[in-house]
Amino acid sequence: MIWRLAADAVVLVHLLFIVFVLFGGLLVLRWRWLALLHLPAAAWGVAVELLHLYCPLTPLENQLRQAAGEGGYSGGFVEHYLIPLIYPAGLTAQTQLWLGGVVLLVNLAIYGRLLRQLLFQRARVL
Repeated sequence: MIWRLAADAVVLVHLLFIVFVLFGGLLVLRWRWLALLHLPAAAWGVAVELLHLYCPLTPLENQLRQAAGEGGYSGGFVEHYLIPLIYPAGLTAQTQLWLGGVVLLVNLAIYGRLLRQLLFQRARVL
């Protein structure tokens, strides 16, 4: 039971990380210090998609599921609702490139806005 809960926790952390990579820049607009966490996370997210890297959370989750005696993603809320968001069916290399591009564009737009705000504030001070 504990291994299954741990595996479910890894999936939840994985999903939250993905959401942070995509939309964490919006939090940076409010709390600029979060850029110290978000920029490396966003860079990792883009790298994983564009370079087809393997996220270390995936093998960790699989090991925990095997320790729990499970072989797949059947049953439970987490497996039914969250896993298809993280591991969509039919995910191809081309789709991953598009996803990486979307992550990059969303974050470039957000940080572009932040840069404009900072430049505008600096111009007002001078």
